[in-house]
Amino acid sequence: MKELSVVGGGVIGLSVAWRASARGRRVTVYDPDPGRGASWLAGGMLAPVTEAWPGEEDVLTLGEASLRRWPDFARDLAEEGVDPGLSPHGTLVVALDSADAGNLEMLAAYLTRLGREVGQLTGREARRAEPGLAATVRSGLLVPGDLAVDNRKLLIALKHACAVRGVEFRHETVTELEGLEGDVVLAAGAWTGRLHPALDGAVRPLKGEILRLRPRRGCLPPPKRTVRAMVEGRPIYLVPRDDGQLVLGATQYEAGFDETVTVRGVRELLEGAERVFPCLTEYELVETAAGLRAASVDTMPFIGELGEGVFAATGHHRNGLLMAPVTADAAVAWLDGRPLPDEVAAATPSRRSEERV
Repeated sequence: MKELSVVGGGVIGLSVAWRASARGRRVTVYDPDPGRGASWLAGGMLAPVTEAWPGEEDVLTLGEASLRRWPDFARDLAEEGVDPGLSPHGTLVVALDSADAGNLEMLAAYLTRLGREVGQLTGREARRAEPGLAATVRSGLLVPGDLAVDNRKLLIALKHACAVRGVEFRHETVTELEGLEGDVVLAAGAWTGRLHPALDGAVRPLKGEILRLRPRRGCLPPPKRTVRAMVEGRPIYLVPRDDGQLVLGATQYEAGFDETVTVRGVRELLEGAERVFPCLTEYELVETAAGLRAASVDTMPFIGELGEGVFAATGHHRNGLLMAPVTADAAVAWLDGRPLPDEVAAATPSRRSEERV
């Protein structure tokens, strides 16, 4: 049985480990705390369309390719024993002022040209879809094809599936690749750039804070679907969970490997969310946390061979959960000696050397 070492036990590393072990590989995952890190703190949005913007067509194509894989991916995980909590309710993007409304119109026109389904709503129609929205919401876009997943249920499901398939976990921090057994997949998130010279300077940490809230007795319930907005130029998302909690994000700024929660970050999230969904000011604040996204130099991840026996699966920015299925498929194809999915071509690590020429 061929050996595989996966460096990193977040959503990408666990997905690769599960899929590879299901195809007969003997897999070892190296991570001091598998199933935690940035993946544990993600919002869980699977929303390539509402993340789309002109100039990032390759990211949209890759995200949509992975989104199409998600229903089967979730079903297969559930069949291993734990349901990952996939939600089909779509995304509502709202605008609070004329500038944001103009941006929504531009986004709707762009997506329509690409053939994507979007529904344009007035402020009144948006509030009818989600009654807790602020009276100041001017317009909205309803994107029915977007999904969401409970990130923590997903990680629990992946760890369970790996255990079922005989994956070994070593609670270690890998600092060099020498001594690892078999082929190697690098999926250590923001730390991956330290593990291979081809990724040095190409993957960096991008800090983000999240909050978890719970409605108290007498409060309006959270929205039924993911709600996104721009508030004074800052993105905000509200993602409901089946247990009644509401996840708020997403601050994002350069802070190196600092994972402390700041007053500024919490204030920005609460103020922005209150502008969108005012009743949450009466909710209970359950959790504050900060994590480090693995940001690439161009928002496209690095998915592909780095050298003999070493494969990159990193730099997914804010799309790690979304792109887990297609990344795992690409890694397994590489392990099997098959061509990678066509949509992954733009994510090749070799693009760095091509840019330097």
